[in-house]
Amino acid sequence: MDPLGPRISHALRRERARAGLSVSELARRAGVGKATVSQLESGTANPSVETLWAIATALGVPFAVFVEELDDPPTLIRARDGGGIRASGAPYEALLLAAGAPQSRSDLYLLRAEPGAPRSSLPHAAGTVEHVVLVAGAALVGPTDAPVELGPGDYLRYRGDAPHVFEALEPHTSAVLISEVR
Repeated sequence: MDPLGPRISHALRRERARAGLSVSELARRAGVGKATVSQLESGTANPSVETLWAIATALGVPFAVFVEELDDPPTLIRARDGGGIRASGAPYEALLLAAGAPQSRSDLYLLRAEPGAPRSSLPHAAGTVEHVVLVAGAALVGPTDAPVELGPGDYLRYRGDAPHVFEALEPHTSAVLISEVR
């Protein structure tokens, strides 16, 4: 079997399930035979480019979904290992957990802070929005002129393209931050 066969088979089953389509409905929408879709899913067919394009279009996914080699092993970052970037004027550290792909423009951070000076941030790029979920402790978070007190499990969304602040009110305060540019 062609080395692409297993990749195509796995991707097709996954994407058809995500779309909630039967084999028959996908075949109808793509304009291909039901047997062709079944054979592709079982890995016994050798599809043409045109067939894959038609199926990708019917599923609303990029063609690359079927042919790209995903060598993306699990990523583990242990919070206890540190490695974050410390603020210069506040007891605050940001650990980048995941950088978004260039087209997604969002990053995921673990924040750790101690009571003391607040971490004041200047406005980020236009269209930046930040999402914070407080994990432990307590903190004042959000727009510099109107921060909100958060406790464990609280969520806050605010504009990151305006001045904003994160101030720990209790020892060992931590939060998850997603910064996205819309």
